[in-house]
Amino acid sequence: MRARILKTLALCPLILAAAGCGNAGKDANAGAPPPLRVEQASDPNVFQVDHPAQFPLVAAVEHLAAAQLKATGTITPDISRNVPVISVATGRVVEIAARLGDTVKKGQLLLRVQSADVAAAFSDYQKAVADEKLTRTQLERAQLLYDKGAISLNDLQVAQDTDAKAKVDVKTAAEKLRVLGNTDLDQPSGIVEIRAPVSGVITDQQVTNASGVAGLGSPNPFTISDLTYVWILCDIYENDLANVQLGQNADIRLNAYPDKPFMGIISNVGSVLDPNLRTVKVRIEVRNPGLMRPGMFVTATFHGHTKEKRVAVPSTAILHLHDRDWAYIPTKDKKFRRIEVRGGEMLPGSMQEVLSGLVAGEQVVSNALEFQNAVEQ
Repeated sequence: MRARILKTLALCPLILAAAGCGNAGKDANAGAPPPLRVEQASDPNVFQVDHPAQFPLVAAVEHLAAAQLKATGTITPDISRNVPVISVATGRVVEIAARLGDTVKKGQLLLRVQSADVAAAFSDYQKAVADEKLTRTQLERAQLLYDKGAISLNDLQVAQDTDAKAKVDVKTAAEKLRVLGNTDLDQPSGIVEIRAPVSGVITDQQVTNASGVAGLGSPNPFTISDLTYVWILCDIYENDLANVQLGQNADIRLNAYPDKPFMGIISNVGSVLDPNLRTVKVRIEVRNPGLMRPGMFVTATFHGHTKEKRVAVPSTAILHLHDRDWAYIPTKDKKFRRIEVRGGEMLPGSMQEVLSGLVAGEQVVSNALEFQNAVEQ
């Protein structure tokens, strides 16, 4: 019995050691991270369809087109059609009948000015009228006395000269009133009405209520612009000047109305190069249908005389999605890849230019919209 107990006690350290080793190994692995698993993400621009033969392919063809140059520009009024509104009389503004941006007609009232110059001119006119009336009476009396032989011919001629000078003074005073802007000679008034000299749009205003007007001094109260024709000013880089010539036509598209094309003529190519930007100002004259406003941004396209090779595909092969142009091309593993292209002008025969993204001879899906609808189902 004693021998059995001693044998059991001898075995206990071995059992405990074995149990301790097992627990130590288990604790070491308990805090380890799970094994890393790598998943391969699929390309969102690659598509696979069950029956690819349902989507016929077409080859991109080569197309010869005139070289084009596109430049951005801004609309400005034609300087030769800018007419300043001036007030010859100096005074204070008492009423403004038009505002900046208003469309006015020729002869329309713009503002009223209270002027001491006009009041003084009325005083001079009335004095001249009174003097002319007196000299006329004196001339009639002198003529009667001369006929009776009571005065000499010299006295009659002096009366005639005085009357003639009085009439000149009346005409001069009346003309001064007209120049100052007051044509009503029967109703004396110190208020001058300033009217529009031409029809157009008020593009500048330098007066407010109760402000002063400096007569012929600067600034002018208003500036009226005839926007029937406007200028488009573009910056053309030095390397592109060969594609721009005087008298050449240019296609104009407004950023506000991109679907409405306009035609303009290059009327001036600047003679001075900007040393910082290395650009030249090019001026285009365009007839304004009423949509063009000064300050608008436009895109001008200039057509050169040389031909360059481009690519063309059916217009249905280009899909406009999320403000971009896309096309679908087949891959080697019988799938289709969506690539971004840059579409150009529409061509006869329902074709469209491709400015970038495709090369001549490359296969594309002929109907991109039909293919897109099929993969989304």
